[in-house]
Amino acid sequence: MPDATPSPLLTWQSFYVIVGSASAALIGLQFVVIALVAGQIKRPTWQELDAFATPTIRHLGACLLVSSMLCAPWPSLGVTGIALAVCAATGVAYGVVIIHRARYQTRYQLVFEDWLWHMALPLLAYASLGVSALALAWETNISLFVVAGTTLLLLFIGIHNAWDTVTYMVVQGREAGTPAGIEEASSARGQESSGRHSDQ
Repeated sequence: MPDATPSPLLTWQSFYVIVGSASAALIGLQFVVIALVAGQIKRPTWQELDAFATPTIRHLGACLLVSSMLCAPWPSLGVTGIALAVCAATGVAYGVVIIHRARYQTRYQLVFEDWLWHMALPLLAYASLGVSALALAWETNISLFVVAGTTLLLLFIGIHNAWDTVTYMVVQGREAGTPAGIEEASSARGQESSGRHSDQ
C-alpha cells in the first residue's frame, strides 16, 4: 500500500513543527500580556483591539494552521492546495476587514508603519499563499518555498505587531497614570456610563 503522505511535504515537516510551535507559544504569550494590561487606568477600546490586537492573534493562528496543514497526511497535493487556498482567501477577506476597522477607529492616528505591518504585509502574505496554493500541484518545489516564506512572514508580522501593541498599551498606561491621564480616564468612564444609562 503506498504512503498517503506526499513525499515533498515530508521534507518540510521539521520546518513546520518549529514554525507552528513558535506561533502557538506567541499566541499564549499574547493572552498573558492582555491579562496583565487589563488593570491599566487607560484601557484600549474595543475598536483598537479589533483593529490591532485581534488580527495579531489571527495571523499567528493562520501560521499555526498552515503549519498543521503541511504536516497532515493529505491524499494528494491537489487537496492540500485547495485547503491552503481556502485559508488564503479567508485571510485576504479578513485583511480587508482589518483595513476598515483601522480606518474607522478614532482614538489612534495611523502612521506608515501601521499601514505596512498591519494592512499591506498581511494582505501580501495571504495573497502569496493563495497563488502558491493554486500552483502547488504543478510547480510543487517553488510553491512549497513560497508557502514557507509566507508562513514565516505571517510569523514575523505577528511578532512585530504583538510587540507594537504591547509597547503602545504600556506607554498609554503610564501616561494614564499622570494627573491629566487619570482625569481623562475618569471622563471617559463617565461618558461610557452615561451612554449605557441612555441606552437603557
